[in-house]
Amino acid sequence: MFQSLNSLLRLVRIARTLARHDALFPLEQADAPPWALWLLRRLARKQGKGRPGQRLAAALIDLGPSFIKFGQSLAVRSDLIGDDIAEDLSALHADMPPFPAAEAIATIERELETDLASVFESFDETPVAAASIAQVHFAVTTDGEEVAVKVLRPEIEAQFAQDLELFEWLAGTAEWALPEVRRLRPVDVVRTFADSVENELDMRIEAAAASEFADNMGDDPGFRVPGVDWQRTTRRVLTLERVDGMPIGDIEQLDAAGLDRQEILANSARAFFRQVFEHGFFHADMHPGNMFVGADGTLLPVDFGIMGRLDRPTRHYLADMLFGFLQGDYGRVADVHFDAGYVPHGESRDSFMQACRSIGEPIARLPLHEISVARLLAQLFEVTDRFNMETQPQLLLLQKTMLVAEGVGRKLDPGTNMWVVAQPLIESWMIENRGPEARLRQAATDISDIAAGLPALARMASRLSETVTEDGLKLHPDSVAALRGEHEAGWRPSGRMKLIGALVLGLLIGLLL
Repeated sequence: MFQSLNSLLRLVRIARTLARHDALFPLEQADAPPWALWLLRRLARKQGKGRPGQRLAAALIDLGPSFIKFGQSLAVRSDLIGDDIAEDLSALHADMPPFPAAEAIATIERELETDLASVFESFDETPVAAASIAQVHFAVTTDGEEVAVKVLRPEIEAQFAQDLELFEWLAGTAEWALPEVRRLRPVDVVRTFADSVENELDMRIEAAAASEFADNMGDDPGFRVPGVDWQRTTRRVLTLERVDGMPIGDIEQLDAAGLDRQEILANSARAFFRQVFEHGFFHADMHPGNMFVGADGTLLPVDFGIMGRLDRPTRHYLADMLFGFLQGDYGRVADVHFDAGYVPHGESRDSFMQACRSIGEPIARLPLHEISVARLLAQLFEVTDRFNMETQPQLLLLQKTMLVAEGVGRKLDPGTNMWVVAQPLIESWMIENRGPEARLRQAATDISDIAAGLPALARMASRLSETVTEDGLKLHPDSVAALRGEHEAGWRPSGRMKLIGALVLGLLIGLLL
């Protein structure tokens, strides 16, 4: 059942750490046996304080970088863990303990294949930021350029590889044991997390993201992405132009500098809208510590390890769905979901439309400046369980990013909604991309694509016909058995989660004793 004894021992460590921080509630929600949870609490010296999410965050910090990063990933999954716990896990973005500067310097010299003095005129050994995966040092290059140097933590790749194997096994076990959680796609969640981590563990990928982001936003005078120093960037080292600004969340500092907060909000709203709808490539880790404001009010983003993408159909779905909600056209909202395939066609359109109305009507009665698009999306995700709507990870990431952006916007100007500020842009984009002319253009493109694919389809049909004619049509034995109704679906244990919880926790406790 277990992949290896090593995985079992690591599960023991996880369970003891959770118990020590009084953060066993995830196992309680998984229907684990009460006696086993009680025994775990007795075996661990409990020291957890605060809300459940705060205790879980503290436990994840103790478990190490992989778990911290996974906690950050879970912070966008309020559909899995609830709003309060998701908000508490967002605190994991705060600074982590740094690793020694000597190890950072050794990494730089090994990666750049030269001594530090050959590439940097000066190097500040005190890091300005330390996170779960890397830390940042200020430096001055031998060309006299002020830069920020981001260096991966030592042996971080091996730690993540070991932990990801465990995460995927746990997610697979959950899907096997509880068919009802398959809608939430825990294995896909872990794989998405793994892909994200793989990108973050290669500084060249982050550099490419910064470069693409700069190209997209280069014509926006109020938004500037720092340039990449490609000669001093490798897989484990990223060197970016150093930005000089004030944290966007530091209202006192912004006011002392004489900056217009409403103008900053307008810049933020415009930049965020362009990222999401115009380019479909957005900064997905936009907490206040990753956005600075220059002396002239220019927005200066940093840290491009977590970026989100939305393809054009998803952007159109999002625009049509939000427009339907704001217009009170719940039939349109329902149709958008069914047309996109997000809600299975076997579900009741009328029932889904009624559920959408239950979300939209309270919002319709709010003043414009109080409407939260992020909250609207969160409430929409809450009703998905009733209609077997599969989780859309890219939209969850966007919803979390929107929530942070709206929070920053309200801090800048409590009386103004960033979406109201961006309304002219939204209207213009809707006319250009979702108006009658745009739909005609899209229809023409679709017809052209179909026509272009017909020759290939004809060749494929011809080859298939030849194969069937010459060799006959052969089916795999499993397919034949399935057609005869002889294929078994596999053993489905009763009381699955309780049984697995008892087995796992029983083994853990046996080892602890």
